[in-house]
Amino acid sequence: MQSSPCYCGDMPLTHYTESEAAARSVPHRSEVHPADTWDLTPLYRGEEAWEQDFKALQAGYVKISTFRGKLGESPAELRQALEFEKGIDMRIGQLNQYAGLRVAEDSSNDASLSREGRLESLRVRIGEAFSFLGPEIQAIPDEVFDRYLADETLAEWVIPLKKLRRLKPHTLSANEERLLALGSSAMRGHQETFSQLTNVDMKFGVVRDGSGKERELTQSSFSSFLQQRDAEVRREAFHKFYAQFKDHQFTLASSLGSSIRADVFDARARSYPSAIEAALFLDDVPLSVYENLISTVRSRLSPLYRYFDLRRSVLGLEEIHHYDTYVPMVSEIRTNLEWDGAVERVLGALAPLGPEYLSALGNGLGQDRWCDRYENKGKRSGAFSYGTYSSPPYIMMNYKSDVFSDVYTLAHEAGHSMHTWYSQRTQSYQNYHYPIFLAEVASTFNEILLTEHLLKTTDDRMMRAYVINRQIDDLRGTLFRQTMFAEFERATHAAEEAGDPLTLEGFKKVYRDLLGPYFGPHFVIDPELELEGLRIPHFYSAFYVYKYATGISAAVALAGQVLESGDATRYLNFLRSGGSRFPIETLAEAGVDMTSPAPVEAALQLFERRVGELAELLG
Repeated sequence: MQSSPCYCGDMPLTHYTESEAAARSVPHRSEVHPADTWDLTPLYRGEEAWEQDFKALQAGYVKISTFRGKLGESPAELRQALEFEKGIDMRIGQLNQYAGLRVAEDSSNDASLSREGRLESLRVRIGEAFSFLGPEIQAIPDEVFDRYLADETLAEWVIPLKKLRRLKPHTLSANEERLLALGSSAMRGHQETFSQLTNVDMKFGVVRDGSGKERELTQSSFSSFLQQRDAEVRREAFHKFYAQFKDHQFTLASSLGSSIRADVFDARARSYPSAIEAALFLDDVPLSVYENLISTVRSRLSPLYRYFDLRRSVLGLEEIHHYDTYVPMVSEIRTNLEWDGAVERVLGALAPLGPEYLSALGNGLGQDRWCDRYENKGKRSGAFSYGTYSSPPYIMMNYKSDVFSDVYTLAHEAGHSMHTWYSQRTQSYQNYHYPIFLAEVASTFNEILLTEHLLKTTDDRMMRAYVINRQIDDLRGTLFRQTMFAEFERATHAAEEAGDPLTLEGFKKVYRDLLGPYFGPHFVIDPELELEGLRIPHFYSAFYVYKYATGISAAVALAGQVLESGDATRYLNFLRSGGSRFPIETLAEAGVDMTSPAPVEAALQLFERRVGELAELLG
């Protein structure tokens, strides 16, 4: 994937250095330099401080019982209860963030697992104690509730109270809510089982890379192997990786099935027509948005097939497999971009968003140490952003200098973190938390600006081809792939709701039936790929993945506005809005109508246009 360094802006994509190549063994957490880790002291100075706050929560939450039976007495009484709940929620958020980040950095650390487990157990008890709040607020007569909302005492709580009132038809009695709260941990334990199995227990062995060096195959390094130029390396990594999933396929199918059954149980217990409608109701997203996404993408799959044919031809393959779809098609470019170069590249791309945005993000990725940068043994795979109202919006990465897509991942997670940063500073606690539907807009918006920046800062034909290839793959992975995942979730939940058994063979069949349409007639489907549906962590948070696809569609529209006008005001106001409105309304305010197929169609048109540009560049 190289011949000579190429430039994009001020930082070169340098040759693959011997020192970087030598560091292929995955270090233990204790061996990682502190400067490369996140600084959690803004949360707690240490574990002892966390323990003290945990004990204070244990002792303090029980005071909620003093409000039982009084919420309908006066606006003042209701406000006191809401403010008390807010204080408990904020403390739980901080405790949970610290505990979760410590587990993410090393999932094999027993002390961290114990800390997270104790907090989860306490949260169940707190959920039980607070479970009367919703039913009691819902029991307030409509005319009284309307008077409360008009009272100045509750002015800061009008938005969350209106959102809560929408849930009235799906709120159970106090005793029933208590039972659901008590069972929440047991009902949702499958995600932890999946995480421990795939991130800790599974061992994938080693694979020789293109230079002949042995490297450990892990959840994180798998993506690096799939970007190797050597097709045999890609093939070996793919089959060796999926061999572990095949060895554990029945356990994984059982775990996923339990998660789906929990979703359906919860929806039925709360009188929703279906699990998907239960998930969409919370954000006030019409079912038509979900259905429009699938039908619109399904109607425009031919450019995707054209892209796979182009990829097969450019790579000189007789046939194309799934493990051939991630390696960059431009062999002349060798990516080896160290961390500081990646940060500089991202900040350069986000310059249209103004000095405040750049300063906050630059400090966060540098001296303020928001980000845990590199892989270590036991560390959770992938990447995420995790912020609470009173803490830094931390970022977890498994950054690899030879995986250029990790620069995009950094831009993506930075979008989440800056969304949190702006919302924290503009909204009250009760209105700052934006839904996932909006979060995926901010993250993919950053990726689009990164692509435009890279294309503007180089005239090199092969570099342009490389960057366009990257955006095509991003659109393919975010728009087409996540829509396929959305179909899988819809089909598997519908099977449970129809009374069909959720078995390993059933999961494989549903997934196999999707692979053909989404990869086309000239694509070779390896049997192992039928197991992919069992290894996607997002399936344990059902009906989440479609938001990636709608998010990138909205982001394409918003990025176009900023780049064409040179004015980021409307977009920054979108970030500041937090959760003060429902997402469809928030996007409409920013100029994007997600109830129409138009944003999805525009993103699909961008994909088709980029495929044409890439074909022309590669000649």
